[in-house]
Amino acid sequence: MSLAHPKFAYTRGLHELGDGAYAWLQPDGGWGWSNSGMIADGEHSCIIDTLFDVPLTETMLRAYRRAEPRAAGQVGHIVNTHHNGDHCNGNQCCPEAKIIAHELTVEAQKTEPPSLLQSFLEQAEELGELGRYLTSCFGPFDFGSVTPRYADETFARDKNLACGGTDLFLTHVGPAHTPGDTLVHVPRAKLVYSGDILFIGGHPLIWTGPVRNWLAACDQILAWDAEIIVPGHGPITTSAGVRAVRDYLSYIYREAKARHAAGLSFRDAAFDIALTDYSSWGDAERIVVNCATIYKELGAFADKPEPDIPTLFGLMAEFKKQRPNI
Repeated sequence: MSLAHPKFAYTRGLHELGDGAYAWLQPDGGWGWSNSGMIADGEHSCIIDTLFDVPLTETMLRAYRRAEPRAAGQVGHIVNTHHNGDHCNGNQCCPEAKIIAHELTVEAQKTEPPSLLQSFLEQAEELGELGRYLTSCFGPFDFGSVTPRYADETFARDKNLACGGTDLFLTHVGPAHTPGDTLVHVPRAKLVYSGDILFIGGHPLIWTGPVRNWLAACDQILAWDAEIIVPGHGPITTSAGVRAVRDYLSYIYREAKARHAAGLSFRDAAFDIALTDYSSWGDAERIVVNCATIYKELGAFADKPEPDIPTLFGLMAEFKKQRPNI
């Protein structure tokens, strides 16, 4: 069953959503290939998320300006839905814009600068299989072009933001994917920009958890009864896409919990869980991270170190090599 919205093709570039709303899509939605959005109202504009590097963001901004020359000629606000670089590394491209993000997003941004990924890529040859995997994920992006620019204004709970006469409601639902996960609801357009609370057609990535917060975030999106939902990755979707992500999270949590109770390691759980119903979704190796986070939630690392990022990426590389067709 397709989870894509029937009115919008999943093609690279600009998509007009109506009521001054836009989406910028980057198929195939895998590692780093994120989506963005823009609300335009008269001479006012707000961009929801920039992209992974400067060249990608500048290409997107040119399209926004062609579509809305009055509004996007000088961007008023940027909202970063969370701290991952594929949603904020292009902030520097709009020096005139006021950047808004949850306070936990800014804290996390400062611990994961673009130079960190760049250093891994520079060591790729020495890292063997892990290096080849990292290059396949992140090699297409120009991290050297990025100078981090953080929020000018942060919020601790939720925030209302006016873009001309259009109201945007920023709702903090983290920690889930990341600590600062924020939904952007635009009631006038019957629209939600979800950030990485939604991966459509790809395996969600539970970096932080707990899973219950992510399930509650899905329930919040459904409660708004939006007609158009722009995910952080993948095609524009409807409530069907939200339910599919919710079902995935519930399934992975249930299966990981059962294997934890049976005494399996998080690594063995990840390699053991059947992904039949999700075999068509991209980036299946993310189940390694998902199981690690669920195990943490279940107390598995109370008396021993948690797996670090290089370890998790190494295990994802191993998973992908062993199960390349999933």
